[in-house]
Amino acid sequence: MKAMILAAGRGERMRPITDVTPKPLIPVAGKPLIEWHISALKAAGVSDIVVNLGWLGERLREHLGDGSVFGVSIAYAEEGWPALETGGGIHHALPLLGAAPFLLLNGDVWTDYPLAQLVDRDGNFPESDLAHLILVANPAHNLRGDFGLAGGRLIPACAESFTFSGLSLLRPELFADCAPGAFPLAPLLRDAAIRGRVSAEFHDGRWSDVGTPERLAAIETLLSSAPEQPA
Repeated sequence: MKAMILAAGRGERMRPITDVTPKPLIPVAGKPLIEWHISALKAAGVSDIVVNLGWLGERLREHLGDGSVFGVSIAYAEEGWPALETGGGIHHALPLLGAAPFLLLNGDVWTDYPLAQLVDRDGNFPESDLAHLILVANPAHNLRGDFGLAGGRLIPACAESFTFSGLSLLRPELFADCAPGAFPLAPLLRDAAIRGRVSAEFHDGRWSDVGTPERLAAIETLLSSAPEQPA
C-alpha cells in the first residue's frame, strides 16, 4: 500500500514562521511534523510515500530526500505555486499512487489514531466504496463539523456532525471525473457519500489540527511530556 502526505499548503495562519519554513517542517517536540507522519506510516508497514510540493517545496525535498534516512521511499508530486488544493493535489499525484487504494494524511495534523487499522481495512474495503474517513470530535475552530456518521456510513448533512480528521483511505476512482487543476476534496467526498459510497469511523483519541501558533504550542506540550506517542 502507498500513502500520500499533503504538504503543499502555505500555512497562512502560522506566519511569519511559514514565510521561511514549510509548515510540515515546523518542529514539534524536537521533530518536524512530517517526520511524525513518516514514522507512523513506517510503523504501520507503509514505506512507499508520495509527498506533494507547493509552498517552499524545495525545502521539503532537501530535508526528506528519497526517504532512505527514515527507512522509507519518498516520491514527490511537484505542484509549484499556487498549489492545487487538496483534491487537485491528489489528482495530480495519481500517476505516482497507482491503481490501488491509498492512505491520505493531511500534513498539518497530529493524532494517535493507529494507522495500521487503515492498512488492515484495505483487505475488507468493498469495491463499491470510494473512501473511508476517520472523523473526530469538533474542535473549537470547527464547531459545526463536516460530516455526519450513521451505521458506519458517512452522511453529508446530519444534525450531529463531526470533523474530518485528515486521515482517510481513498480509491483513485474517486477522482475519475475530475479534470486537472485546483479543486477541494470535500465536495467529492460529499457527492460520493450522497451515493452511499463512503464509510467512516469515529476516533475518540487525541487529534489536533496544528494550524495556529496556539495549537502548535498545545500539541508540543503534549508530545514533550509523552514523546513515545505515535504520529
